[in-house]
Amino acid sequence: MAKIEGFRIKNFRALKDVSLGQLWNKRDSSPLTPLTAVIGKNGAGKSTLFDAFGFLADCLKVGVEEACDSRGRGGFQRLVTQGQHSVIEFEIYYKEDGNARPITYELAIALDDSDRPYVKKERLRQRRKGQKHGWPFSFLMLDSGHGLAWKGEQDGFQIDEDESGFDLGSLMSAIRTGSANKEESRETEVVELNDYRKLGIATLGALKQHPRIAAFRNFIENWYLSYFTPDAARSLPLAGPQKHLNIHGDNLGNVVQFMEREHKKKFNEILKRIAEKIPGINNIDTEKTNDGRLLLRFGDKGFKDPFYAQQMSDGTLKVFAYLLLLEDPSPPPFICVEEPENGLYHRLLETLAGEFRNHATGRKGGSQVFITTHQPYLVDALAPEEVWILTKNDDGMSSIRRASDDKLVESMVSEGLPLGGLWYSEYLDAR
Repeated sequence: MAKIEGFRIKNFRALKDVSLGQLWNKRDSSPLTPLTAVIGKNGAGKSTLFDAFGFLADCLKVGVEEACDSRGRGGFQRLVTQGQHSVIEFEIYYKEDGNARPITYELAIALDDSDRPYVKKERLRQRRKGQKHGWPFSFLMLDSGHGLAWKGEQDGFQIDEDESGFDLGSLMSAIRTGSANKEESRETEVVELNDYRKLGIATLGALKQHPRIAAFRNFIENWYLSYFTPDAARSLPLAGPQKHLNIHGDNLGNVVQFMEREHKKKFNEILKRIAEKIPGINNIDTEKTNDGRLLLRFGDKGFKDPFYAQQMSDGTLKVFAYLLLLEDPSPPPFICVEEPENGLYHRLLETLAGEFRNHATGRKGGSQVFITTHQPYLVDALAPEEVWILTKNDDGMSSIRRASDDKLVESMVSEGLPLGGLWYSEYLDAR
């Protein structure tokens, strides 16, 4: 399963320049853990960090201009860091699996002469097989929709990071005319996109000759960013099985219907396993309506007759949706949830954190899980290396650090002091 080792965000609202985990040029840092949590006070930037992932996914899906306006973002000028007349930049450092060579994706978004956002630069790079030192080889380089791509699974362009003396346009011209040397021209493709507001990986990732680009595109396309609302989960969608839970959770019944049809032997076992983890629930089953819909029924220990999903509490529906998501036979590679604790009983948070971790670290290769939270009870169930502390500086910009970077914090937790308790007492904020 693919995993994000680290990422960097520049000039995105209050995130002027923040990095988490390991980057290609910061190999001394530890990579992100399978379960990662970001904590911080209100206004520290947790929602902005969550939205950064959503923004990237939207850029791939609908293009950068529409992404800037989607989900109430308000356009590029509202997204770019105040006082910065620069580009919004992202960098993702990830692996397709544990033994794969890491790949770095870099994206820069700016305004064109008509004040419309466009993809200024896009780049993918990877070290060659057996290469342990030096700059990674770029196998995709785009500047305003024009550039070069390297076909196949191996190799690319070796370019120093400062790129002094490097001219992408001249290299493109040399490739076209056949005057480039063999190293530059072998398996090289000149790329000219019609729309520079669309990501190059969206187009090239659909082509068979670019498997590495396709793998990265599929990785982002399959992210699960939770915008779950209990009211949506209470809706009665049209009958018809659906393979995956959508971001709002309004197809909960459809997913249950799919799992009952496609995984019939395991279905009742899954429902039983989920029921055991929700306080007060002793059974979960389904009932088919005359028009073929599948209703969820929850057996409450204090009542003879079951309740339907439309009658259940927000917290029960939320936990059921999360646990059902984790039971997906083909889970998404990356799950991002903002404040999963909302509406949940505090003693349930340790169980939920454990479920997230077990899924993320499972032998079968579950999803990498990224959450933001302001609930100390949830943080109590986490290890210092899993927790990042987001703070707002005097200049209004956010900074971030890993809890395990403070050796005293690690020592206190190892002696039995709960990490959430340290945060509740504002000890972590003061460090």
